[in-house]
Amino acid sequence: MAAPKPTTVGELKRSGYRPCGLKDELRRNLIAKLKSKEPLFPGVIGYEKTVLPQIVNALLSRHDFILLGLRGQAKTRIARQLTELLDPEIPVLAGFPLNEDPLAPVSNGARAHLAAAGDAAAIHWLPRAERYREKLATPDVTIADLIGDIDPIKAATKRLDYASEEVIHYGIIPRTNRGIFCINELPDLPSRIQVGLLNIMQERDIQIRGFPVRLPMDVLMLYTANPEDYTNRGSIITPLKDRIASQILTHYPAKLEEALSITRQEAWTRREGEVRVYVPAYLLEAVEEVAFAARKSEFLDQSSGVSARLPITLLENVISNAERRALLHGETSACARPVDFQPAISAVTGKVELVYEGEQEGAANVARHLVGRGLKEVFDRYLPDAYGKEKQEASFGPYKQVVAHFAAGHVVQLHDAGSAAEAEQALQAVGGLADLARQYVPMKDERLELAAAMEFVLEGLHQSRLLAKDETEGLGRYRDMLGSMFDGMDEGGPPNPPKERGRRR
Repeated sequence: MAAPKPTTVGELKRSGYRPCGLKDELRRNLIAKLKSKEPLFPGVIGYEKTVLPQIVNALLSRHDFILLGLRGQAKTRIARQLTELLDPEIPVLAGFPLNEDPLAPVSNGARAHLAAAGDAAAIHWLPRAERYREKLATPDVTIADLIGDIDPIKAATKRLDYASEEVIHYGIIPRTNRGIFCINELPDLPSRIQVGLLNIMQERDIQIRGFPVRLPMDVLMLYTANPEDYTNRGSIITPLKDRIASQILTHYPAKLEEALSITRQEAWTRREGEVRVYVPAYLLEAVEEVAFAARKSEFLDQSSGVSARLPITLLENVISNAERRALLHGETSACARPVDFQPAISAVTGKVELVYEGEQEGAANVARHLVGRGLKEVFDRYLPDAYGKEKQEASFGPYKQVVAHFAAGHVVQLHDAGSAAEAEQALQAVGGLADLARQYVPMKDERLELAAAMEFVLEGLHQSRLLAKDETEGLGRYRDMLGSMFDGMDEGGPPNPPKERGRRR
């Protein structure tokens, strides 16, 4: 049975407790985790060889630091997980707002209280979760919010001088003494407010309205920022930037496997309900490829970034559309299909910043284009090249029978709310399509996945410009490309998909 925790200063002294600075505490616990090979930031994927070693170095060096990166790069998650490097609990002097160490108080009021109460002074134990505070930088943040201000009513009531500590209303940073304080989106903080942080960063103390009130602060200052903010919305003043000891750059996942792991971890896929939705592996890859395509697209502002939340919400929407379709037809299981991507583009349009060319095309068209590129990338990964080795001679390879079916004037119609049986019946009518799906598309349960695999082949052929496709109000119509071109000439020309400079259409 664990010994009871001390409740007075005297008991704390007899327990052998010794004061320890915050950064020394973080360093001590970090060293212990490194020696035991415990995961330092569970759930943060893809940073093992890049970002995390730099964070470890900063903490070992007892540095304040800034995480600099685009949106959706786990900056805030990392900041909040730093609390795991704090002690489970620390003793603080009861009745005082600055989390003061009972054996090393910082305010005159706490010292006077200890002198009067002695070893009988009460203490309480502060858990690590309450030692982290963060503030989103906005133009309306004031020095009083962050550091504090004089309370004239308190001064008048107690008949105290403004230089007395007892008339101060402390801001959020002093109240985080012996803890971690994070300012998110630092460049959004007005320059005059950033100046107020200089003393905390260099002298480790606070000053209120020029009065001779100096309180030494024991706090790790942590910042996050987006590089675009340096020019678009504000900047970090040079003296403050100079005082931030380490600048650590974050990034998006570089490998498909890392991106899949992040989305699998964050997306809401395990749902309770009447319908079980299965998403084939190649469609999971297509979801990630949409994000990779967006991060290269000339239609989007790359300085703004494409958040890792895009594939997460896109996958959730794809699952929801498959779930909706199954519920409409009384089905208990459903397999996600390419047709589920188009009604899911609302997860894309709100997470990208368009440049001029993208605005000309429209957000919805750009989102559809990105979805198409994602599906095409995965199609090329699993299925053979439709044009053969000689690009000049369109041989169509193993797709001859499928292309010939549509050249004969046949059309396949698929609705995003149509039943699985209707979709499979329409797709089975295309000669050779089922054999192609079985040969090239990985399936775990053919009975459940065959329709999705066949549709994936058709969508890949459309993205390869071998089949035409019309989309209106949830209905997709696959038809012959050549016939579509002639029809378009009669109607004044077919609508062209967005074209990016330097890319083959």
